[in-house]
Amino acid sequence: MIRVRNETPADYAAVENVTRKAFYNVYVPGCVEHYLVHTMRTHADFVQELDFVLELDGRIIGNVMYTKARITDENGREKGVLTFGPVSILPEYQRKGYGKMLLEHSFGRALELGYDVIVIFGNPSNYVSRGFKSCKKYSVCAEGGQYPTAMLVKELQAGALDGHRWVYHESPAMEVDENAARAYDETLEKMEKKWLPSQEEFYILSHSTIVR
Repeated sequence: MIRVRNETPADYAAVENVTRKAFYNVYVPGCVEHYLVHTMRTHADFVQELDFVLELDGRIIGNVMYTKARITDENGREKGVLTFGPVSILPEYQRKGYGKMLLEHSFGRALELGYDVIVIFGNPSNYVSRGFKSCKKYSVCAEGGQYPTAMLVKELQAGALDGHRWVYHESPAMEVDENAARAYDETLEKMEKKWLPSQEEFYILSHSTIVR
């Protein structure tokens, strides 16, 4: 049986474990995403209503968490948007549709709560099938005016961004103290840190921009 529901405090350790296993060695040797999950819940920008776990036969195998962010247009007008991350599925259950199910559930709930735009940083190949497009296509740039390859935008309500140029401002909730993250990781079950080709792919994506 599959169920998507809100996370509870009793789930915290399981969710952090899922996140750690999903991201370990994917972007860097080790990972910090589980520490981000650990700290994000107490931040003022955290959206508790959009904190979901996915259960399979009573076992948590996935999770997604959202925070508020904002964009400003050429006139200085501010608009509230959402960002999510990390979104995690245990490695043995990846590429089976569970991530799609979790995200689509969260999109519907976000729209019910009155949000109409989501901005994320991620691998485009993982998200374009979920309706995300290059930030350039919506005229949403990062602070400094660049259009990062990995910055993706989804309109939950068609036309929400029409007619303006926007600058994205990420929430401080997404900032990670890497020293604290390493110290936290050392308190958990030992996992081997190693190099994988996906780390080079991440480096390329995270340091590239769209110029046209």
